[in-house]
Amino acid sequence: MDTAYVTLSRQSGLMNEMRLVANNIANANTTGYRQQGLVFSEFIRDVPNNPSLSMSRAEARNTSLQQGVLIETGGSFDFAIEGDGFFMVETPKGNRLTRAGSFTPNAEGDLVAADGSRVLDSNGSPVFIPPDAASIDIGSDGTLSVNGQLLGQIGVYRVDEPKDLVREGNTRFRPEGDVQAVDEPVVLHRFLEGSNVNAIHQVTRLIEIQRAYELGQSFLETEDERVRGALKALMR
Repeated sequence: MDTAYVTLSRQSGLMNEMRLVANNIANANTTGYRQQGLVFSEFIRDVPNNPSLSMSRAEARNTSLQQGVLIETGGSFDFAIEGDGFFMVETPKGNRLTRAGSFTPNAEGDLVAADGSRVLDSNGSPVFIPPDAASIDIGSDGTLSVNGQLLGQIGVYRVDEPKDLVREGNTRFRPEGDVQAVDEPVVLHRFLEGSNVNAIHQVTRLIEIQRAYELGQSFLETEDERVRGALKALMR
């Protein structure tokens, strides 16, 4: 049965990757979405009185930090980061990082994301927009001026290693390592960053995964018939 176990471990990994690639395709037009990938690794198990058993594992995920397409929207509170970094928002579960920069002031004047999470500045404090703001200007480094008065700087943060980013939902990440402010951020006002998913490549990869899965399924069915035939022969 060793052959079946090895194939089943591969099938399980292919199924996980199929779900992940399908999610990438579904979010090809989601603002600030980062494409995910799956890392296959070898798992070796010691079998008493037999050669070791090598199986595959596909549990580790990686996130592409490649720049997405920058789209000019004209929105007064739409922002995009060019290059390295993330916006930081305050949530009930702690601060989270995101590249989705579609914000708006709430009733209290705090700049918030669609779910009400407050956007933080470079000092980790909420970004405040005065209710009487007639004109809003954003410098290329994220400095915020309202009615000609400098109010602060929209925070842009980074982590040292992409593996320190734990995905929560489609566009947010929980940082597990140290978070640092980007020294020279580039923030575009009235722009949003689109998804960095290459839809054509992902559809191609999905087809490859489906074919590989079907081939493994066919092999398992053949192996099952072989085992059944051997059992019938032994029982005669």
